[in-house]
Amino acid sequence: MELNSTNMIAALLLIVIILFVFLAFYIPAWRNRRIRNKPFPKKWTETLAANLPVYSVLKPDEKYRLHQLINLFISKKRFVGCAGLDITDEIKVSVAAEACLLLLNHPKTAVYPKLYSILIYPTAFKIEREQLQADGTVSMAAHNLSGESWSNGKVILSWDDVVAGASNFTDGHNVVLHEFAHQLDAASGSTNGAPLLRQNSYGSWATVLSKEFETLKGASLNHHKTVMDQYGATNPAEFFAVATETFFEKPQQLYLKHPALFKELQEYYLTDPRQWVR
Repeated sequence: MELNSTNMIAALLLIVIILFVFLAFYIPAWRNRRIRNKPFPKKWTETLAANLPVYSVLKPDEKYRLHQLINLFISKKRFVGCAGLDITDEIKVSVAAEACLLLLNHPKTAVYPKLYSILIYPTAFKIEREQLQADGTVSMAAHNLSGESWSNGKVILSWDDVVAGASNFTDGHNVVLHEFAHQLDAASGSTNGAPLLRQNSYGSWATVLSKEFETLKGASLNHHKTVMDQYGATNPAEFFAVATETFFEKPQQLYLKHPALFKELQEYYLTDPRQWVR
């Protein structure tokens, strides 16, 4: 009798554990599905049409997926206005739309799971950092920045630069695409120019991007004209972010000049922005 009682308690405990594990996975997934499938406000659609020119050339199914991702992004992330800036729905939708454009065909349903806050300044913001001088000494230097991506779950953006980047979606300069590419890069555990990839694609990625990085560095040193912003020659992390900007905003030029790099980025983002060019 005592053995049966012990077995019954063990069985009940096992059922409770299984139920707990099931709910721990099911409830967040159910909540996310519910958020994604919420009706997309008409005002938000108008904001996308006005602030993101590429939105008008997306296919209906792409627009629908983008709406779902924006719903989830805005629901999960905290927007903070800095230097007196009031956060509006226009700001939220504009930033979320470009950030989610990078995830449009991503197989994973999570939307930047390690990102918690987006800090928005009205214009370029000033920071002070240590800077190594030619004589080996270190001094503090002020820099004006349009954006930064931090590893502690924050992205900082200048609203003026967000608007400028979205309004001209063909110049290869876009602060939102750039900083959120850094967030994707950091998801692998370190910001080194290699985001989370399919298991069998790291070799090809390393070979192609290393070669292209060295090519950009050489072009920068020799003052040659390049498709990509030469800021990408700073380090592999900046190269990936700049390559992402170019892939989405100058896809045809990147494809013609750097087909191998274009192919790697296309296989990672699972999209072809050439289709969005009128």
